[in-house]
Amino acid sequence: MCGRYALHSLVDDLRRHFGLFDELEFQPRYNIVPSLRVPVVRQHDARRQLALCQWGLVPGWSKSIPGNRPINARAETVAEKPFFRSAFRRRRCLVPANGFYEWQQTGTRKQPWYIRQGGSELFSFAGIWDRWEGPDGTLDTFAIITTDANGSMRPIHDRMPVILDPEDYSHWLETGSKALLVPYAGKLETLRISTRVNSPRNEGKDLITAV
Repeated sequence: MCGRYALHSLVDDLRRHFGLFDELEFQPRYNIVPSLRVPVVRQHDARRQLALCQWGLVPGWSKSIPGNRPINARAETVAEKPFFRSAFRRRRCLVPANGFYEWQQTGTRKQPWYIRQGGSELFSFAGIWDRWEGPDGTLDTFAIITTDANGSMRPIHDRMPVILDPEDYSHWLETGSKALLVPYAGKLETLRISTRVNSPRNEGKDLITAV
């Protein structure tokens, strides 16, 4: 599962990393929670486009906005499940991140961890997005695809978001190959952090500081 993540890189960093030309107003965040509108990278007219989408997928075919909007889609079933398969076939995206959070069950309490690549490098989750047209206008939403945990993550949780290598970005956007939806092969840095991250109201760099 991936229920929180961080994206504190600036828009210029996103443009360089993903090969973009778009300008976008975005507030960098250390505690991204479901329902926030955050940057995703999607394919538009044979080029990559940076856009704001709300986290929590609403299928375009839905008659109304469901009360329970999934923030994750399992790699094993994303191509077959009716809720996700249309977006998987036609609307895939990259979800920029600097790291993500997971909670480890230790007895009766849950210990939060921050997981990142070396340092605070920018990377990307595999995602899907969709556009819902309603009486009040258009709503663009997305979900992050998850898979089994790799060796770095397994002591903390049995699932993790799919992390794509930069050389696979175009392949994912253009073909949606399920061969890419596998546990991350590289090494991840895991930081034991304060429970301050538990509250969606808390924000700031101190959330990702090891304790």
